[in-house]
Amino acid sequence: MSNDIYIYYRVAAANAQQFDKAAAAMQAGLSLHYQIATALKRSPEIKDEHHTWMEVYSSVPPDFTNIIEHAVAEHGLAALIDGPRHTEFFVNISSCA
Repeated sequence: MSNDIYIYYRVAAANAQQFDKAAAAMQAGLSLHYQIATALKRSPEIKDEHHTWMEVYSSVPPDFTNIIEHAVAEHGLAALIDGPRHTEFFVNISSCA
């Protein structure tokens, strides 16, 4: 079984364009280097002047969270994120019994 990682957090709506560009570049590099599928999502509504954003990483290798954290620092994303990043793991299971 492999893991998928979902990471969500808040970014000020005023920083959305800058954040989107930096996060997309980060994910493109990770996808290319590790041959994984990635996605970047954002809530459509603004709440308290913030959007909720989510990074998705599919079928990642072990210890990939460390790789992501290094990439976040390298691309300067932490300076644009308000509050903590929440990480959740899901396993891919076979639907066949």
